[in-house]
Amino acid sequence: MSDQDQVVYVTSDGLKELEERLEYFRNVRRREVAERLRLALEEGGELVENAEYEDAKNEQAFVEGEILRLETMLSNAQVIELNGEREIVTLGARVTVIEEGYDEEETYTVVGAAEANPGEGRISNASPMGKALIGHKVGDKVTVNAPDGHFVVTIKAIS
Repeated sequence: MSDQDQVVYVTSDGLKELEERLEYFRNVRRREVAERLRLALEEGGELVENAEYEDAKNEQAFVEGEILRLETMLSNAQVIELNGEREIVTLGARVTVIEEGYDEEETYTVVGAAEANPGEGRISNASPMGKALIGHKVGDKVTVNAPDGHFVVTIKAIS
């Protein structure tokens, strides 16, 4: 399966954010870069020596690449639901865990990589914690194989 065929798991809010970002790049950033290119050509000199023109061309390449990336993500998007009771951890589940040796519980929502933001408690299903939790139920002790070692968490709640 190529990158272009990979399913991108998103919540309905995440889908909306991707759509808004794509519209911004198509309708705002693309126009801004085109104007930069036009001004750089007018201010002129030799194109070979025109640093502003070269910078604007690089920015144009970035913008077009981002548009293509977002279009691909949206065409492969699969919306996941964040509500409803669950017996096991799945995409969209809100999971409360406690790490062995600690007293404080932590709660995460398991989302697709496109929406992951660990600082906000949104972990990717492809992250070490996300991978470890998927398919488990309340009371299970789960070993998380993190880059800097492994640790064990117990699942306290799933919603």
